[in-house]
Amino acid sequence: MKKNDALDNAGEQTKAIHAGEYPDPVTNASSPNLVMSTTFVTSADAGFSVEGMREDDPFLYSRWGNPTVHQLEEKLSVLEEAETAIAFASGMGAITALLLHQLKGGDHAIVSDVAYAALSEMTNEMIPQLDIEITKVDTSDITAIEHAVKPNTRLIYIETPCNPLLRLTDIAAVAKIARRAKAKLAVDSTFTTPIATKPLALGADFVIHSLTKYLGGHGDALGGVILGRTEDLALLRKKTAIRLGGVLSPFNAWLILRGLATYPIRMRAHEENALKIAQYLEKHPAVKRVIYPGLPSHPQHELAKRQMKNFSGMITFQVEDGKKTATLFAKDLKIIHYAVSLGHHRSLIFYLNSDDLLKTSFKFTTQKQFDSWNDFAGKGIFRFSVGLEDADDIIADLGRVLDKI
Repeated sequence: MKKNDALDNAGEQTKAIHAGEYPDPVTNASSPNLVMSTTFVTSADAGFSVEGMREDDPFLYSRWGNPTVHQLEEKLSVLEEAETAIAFASGMGAITALLLHQLKGGDHAIVSDVAYAALSEMTNEMIPQLDIEITKVDTSDITAIEHAVKPNTRLIYIETPCNPLLRLTDIAAVAKIARRAKAKLAVDSTFTTPIATKPLALGADFVIHSLTKYLGGHGDALGGVILGRTEDLALLRKKTAIRLGGVLSPFNAWLILRGLATYPIRMRAHEENALKIAQYLEKHPAVKRVIYPGLPSHPQHELAKRQMKNFSGMITFQVEDGKKTATLFAKDLKIIHYAVSLGHHRSLIFYLNSDDLLKTSFKFTTQKQFDSWNDFAGKGIFRFSVGLEDADDIIADLGRVLDKI
């Protein structure tokens, strides 16, 4: 597609609406088309193997590329200030493709010791079984990352804020370590979105988002994306993404495109609600501790102010008896849904028990790692994705339970 030069100096909201989208040349339709075709009429000299595929080739087969998915990839690239993007059927589809493409037998990777549970479990079990060495590190500790680097380190993988602790990592500082080690830096930026943080501008090589969360925003479409330089991602698309086959459905791409048009507005509202609710929770006698990057009480609040232009809508908090309170929340909440996931227009809350997570997902090797977990999570935390309902209504719903305990 032709480049829209008017977007070069445009604001985030203008880019979110117009990037990757053009009136249909046949019908003049203003909204993006949904192209559900799996195959495309092609020329007689088209190749049958992806080996000969170039990034600018015409569409041939939807596993290789699709017009609706391409529009989404183009929009996301503009928003993240990336050269290109590859969309996947889920966030884990994106993560899996990145790990399998970047790492081979004999390589070493440094991974955040607290991260999205499926990534944590994959790097506890499946990836090491491929003769790939994984070191789990508290990536908020820059010295620990430096000490973990080995001659065969090929990838450093971080989340900031990390799921579910909301602990931060200094992206620019880790990027310097990765460059010295001749390793790639991947940043899962799902919790922040490009409105808050642009990791590529801070030195990252890859950015990953679960499009299911804030960028899609409506809880009705799974998706994932990797963004970065064309020289890195063209080969990843050809050699790994297309062959693994975890590509995004055009229908889900169309839904996510629709969600992206309003995401800057939504993120401002998420942040406004979350700050008001975090302040309420911090004052409530039943709440032991609140973690929110926008609060001065967050132990990395200064880093958050430097690295995040929006503090997002994710809060964690502790109460004395988390299991009992979870039962009450599931039974008595009227507006907030007791459910997993995050970043939707409706508020979602879920209890994460520390004993369970430390058995299944997070494998610590040092007392310092345990201490950091205990500091942020205690015996367990509620992960609260603050939605777009009126903040006073959300607070009243929480109070319906918290005022009883």
